[in-house]
Amino acid sequence: MAKAPLFIWILAYICWIAAANAEYKIYQDPKQPISKRVKDLLSRMTLEEKIGQMTQIDRLVASADVLKKYNIGSVLSGGGSIPSPKASPETWVDMVNGFQKGSLSTRLKIPMLYGIDAVHGHNNVYKATIFPHNVGLGASRQVLLGITDLSESFVLDYGVKRSLLGIR
Repeated sequence: MAKAPLFIWILAYICWIAAANAEYKIYQDPKQPISKRVKDLLSRMTLEEKIGQMTQIDRLVASADVLKKYNIGSVLSGGGSIPSPKASPETWVDMVNGFQKGSLSTRLKIPMLYGIDAVHGHNNVYKATIFPHNVGLGASRQVLLGITDLSESFVLDYGVKRSLLGIR
């Protein structure tokens, strides 16, 4: 049997050392119960990381570097906040993925949450479908009600809610 070259033994030793030093992190194990994962994650976090995770910043000031530096937990695109005029869905995906790369490059690799002001559908995406308010959606299912009937039903509903809450 031929002897293995010295570099093979050195490589095997380095791999063994790396595997021995790898730390098991409960919070990254999806098979663990959520309560254990949360407890483990919180015990590892510094005060600065906790503050960063509770912070939501506007898209206008967000970047991968900002999310990484300050451990930001959430980014918001408020009404009218767009990455560029006539931004396509692909533009949005690329932007959010860029932010996410910053978050995932932090010490704890906690993904950020991205919020969008999209009450009517995602009207900030160019050529997206826009929906009416929930009241409009509800009214659209009542094709037999006229405006007078609809007004009466809102007044009655308001009155019932007031009486149930004890408001006089």
